[in-house]
This record gives sequence, structure tokens and C-alpha cells, in this order.
Amino acid sequence: MCVAVAAITILDLSKVNVALPSIEEALGAGSTELQLIVSGYVLTFGLVLVPMGRLGDQRSRRALFIVGLSLFTVTSLLCAIAVSPVMLMIARLLQGVAAGIQMPQVLGLIQQLFQGKERGRAFGLFGATIGIATAFGPTLGGLLILVGGATDGWRLIFWMNVPLGLIAIGLAIWVLPRTRLKTGKALSFDAFGVVLFGLAVLSLMWPFLFTTGSPDDDPRRWWLLVAFVLFAGAFVAWERRYERNGNQPLIRFALFRVSSFRNGTLLIAAYFTALPALFLLTTLFLQTGVGLEPVYAGMVSIGFALASAVFSWIGGNLVGKYGRPVVVWGLSAVLLCVVGLAAAALFVPADAVAWVMAGVMVVGGIGGGLVISPNQTLTLADIPVKQGGVAGSIGQLGQRIGTAVGTAVALSLFYATIYREAGGDAPDIVVYHDAYAYGMIAVAIFVALAFSISVIDLGSRRKKKQKVG
Repeated sequence: MCVAVAAITILDLSKVNVALPSIEEALGAGSTELQLIVSGYVLTFGLVLVPMGRLGDQRSRRALFIVGLSLFTVTSLLCAIAVSPVMLMIARLLQGVAAGIQMPQVLGLIQQLFQGKERGRAFGLFGATIGIATAFGPTLGGLLILVGGATDGWRLIFWMNVPLGLIAIGLAIWVLPRTRLKTGKALSFDAFGVVLFGLAVLSLMWPFLFTTGSPDDDPRRWWLLVAFVLFAGAFVAWERRYERNGNQPLIRFALFRVSSFRNGTLLIAAYFTALPALFLLTTLFLQTGVGLEPVYAGMVSIGFALASAVFSWIGGNLVGKYGRPVVVWGLSAVLLCVVGLAAAALFVPADAVAWVMAGVMVVGGIGGGLVISPNQTLTLADIPVKQGGVAGSIGQLGQRIGTAVGTAVALSLFYATIYREAGGDAPDIVVYHDAYAYGMIAVAIFVALAFSISVIDLGSRRKKKQKVG
């Protein structure tokens, strides 16, 4: 039930993208408003992940899960009935907050309720669900628009969350165990640390979230990265002082001294810098370059979603026996998929390229299934249960930041190539081939980075085993 709710949360990261033309037509939204409707959700999602993970660890994961789910259901209703771009933007910002409240509790509850092989299977189910949601989002969005019509079909994207949310709330109240922490010690919440952390995340994500690849992008946004360095430095200094005074900090930096957690968090951040960009570039190429309708362009990733679901479950069962090599195998297959997609775009005729890409996506899905859930299991294996929520939310934050960075880089390369090679004229198919290839080079680099981290982690684990032996 928890992972199903996580899937609904992740779906809203991608299924809304295909609805932007319909929203523009129905509400008269401008480009900045459309950008905020998509980016605002990612931004507020990322802002509240870690504070809510810490709060769940300290108080009650069950209670926060229900609060987040309830808020997500209400804000989905507000999105569905929005009568203006401003109303939709505000509802999406609040919807992101709701997603950030509930997602850390899912990971914390899995960490708390399952042990050993059962935990691996639970994370396998989690990875399968997230894999389906990530890959199937554009297809689902396109289908709902097709059913509801070009003008108001986008509202179904939000309406579907309402009955699902109500059912999930009832199940959560009935099924989930009470998880309130029982302790005689007074619990502290680092409010000033939360403010510094929020400012650091905001200044880091903002310039990437508002990069579209257009020459009209305001270059002054990159100055926010200077603010990020300052806020991040202040946050680290404050957290260390806060902990020295005997309080519970927002983030225990000792977590990063655990090599399995550190390497796993960096790996999944690099992987999610690549994966959403891969789907976005492929959908853009098939729609703008080949001329496919959004729903058919989205269907190309169905093979990825299904293969990822199956192999997430398999990977969750294999990771207990084989460990990190499972992730190395998976990343090898994803890298092969990236190369295959780029080659298909460059060398396969337009009337067959979507079919070839769909086949290549299956290979990527097999690899992706062997990455997400096994890596999640390995990343949290050495983390105490009482810190499972905040540890899981740090990984989720890495994924959200990675998505923002990877999407910005991919879009910039894609559109910059079109502007450069078309020279103001209507671009032909060859230009789109080149734009896609340049964007996929960036995707390949991020996947290769994740692969390198997995190999380094594998080496460190083998050295530890040799020392123990």
C-alpha cells in the first residue's frame, strides 16, 4: 500500500509534462507559469523531504504518512478544478509539499517493518513500483488527455489521484501500525537548521529547474549557485554546533561516514540525473523530430516500465546473495540502452525508429530494475532503523536534485543544437537526430558516473571482506 502511494507521487513528476499544451490552451497559461506548474512540484517536494524524514523518525511515521497523503488528495482536487494558472500553480506547490511529507515515511516504514531478505523483497516491490511510475507516466498522461479531450483532458490527470488517495487513506488508518517513538527524553527539532537547509536546496535547484535550453533563459539565475555554497556552508557549521550541544540535528553527518550509504546515495543521484532526461529526450525526439502523437511517443517506454517492474522484484531477491554486482550488471545494461537509443535515432529510418527504440528500452528496463531496489537495500543496510526516514529522504533528495540537473543539461544540449544547426529556419529530421545524440551523450556520462561509483563501492566491499577474513 505504501509503495503504491509512492508510485502516485512519482507519477505526478512526469505525467503532467505531456499536459502542458492542453493547460496552456485551457487556462491561457504563459511559459513561466507552465514552467512553475512542473518545476514548482519538484522544488517543494525536494525542500521538505529531509525535514519530514527527521520528523517521522522522531515522532510518528504513520501519522505523517496519513497527513501527507490527505494533503496530496486535497491538493490534487484543487489542481483538477483550477480555473486559473495561479490557482493551479499554488495547488501544485502544495502538492509537492504533500509528496515530500509522505515519501520519507514510506522508506522509513519499510526500514522499520522488514528485516533481512524480507527487506530486500520489500525494496524490490518499491523499486518495481517506482520503475513503472517513472517510465509509464508520460504514456498515462497522454492516454488521459486522449480520453478527456484536448482542452480539459489534463484535469483527469489530477482527478485520478482523488479516489486513489481516499482509498489509500482508509487503508493506511486500518493497516499501518502505530510508530510513535517512546522515549523519556525531550525531542528537539532543528528549526533554524531547517531554514538554512531549505535556502541551500532552493538556491541549488532553482537555476536548473528554470533552464529550458532557450536563448531567452536568464543567465543571472546561475548566481544562485554562489548563494548555495554560502547557505550550505552555514548549514554544515550550524548542524555540527547544534549536535555538539547535545541536540538532535536535522542531518547526522556521521551517516556519510558509512561507505555503503554514501556510495549508494551518490550512485542513485547520478542515475536519476540520467534516467528522467533519457525519457524526456526520447519523447521530445519522437514528437518533434519524427512527428508521433504524445500518447504513441509515450508508449515507447512501456517496455522499460514492464521490464523494470519484473527485474526490480528479481533484483530485490538477488541482492541478498550477490550484493553490489547486481547493480553493476544493471548499470551496464542501462548504458547499453543509452548507446542503442542514440544509434537508433541516427541510423534507423523514421518509420521504424519508434519500434527499434521500444525494443532497446526493454534492455534498459532490465538494467533499471537491477539498479533501484538493490541499491536501496544496500544503501540503507547499515543505517539504524531509528534514522531510516531521514536517511531515505536524503537519497530521495539526491534523486530530485539529480532530476533537475539532468533535465536542465539535456534540454540545453537538445535545443542549443537545434538553434545552432537550424539557424532560425525550420529544423529538419537530421537536426533532431543530432540534437538527440548530443543530449544522450550527457545521459551516457551520468550513467557512466553511476557505474564508476558502483565499481568503487564493490571494490571497497571486497577489501572489507578480505580484512575480516
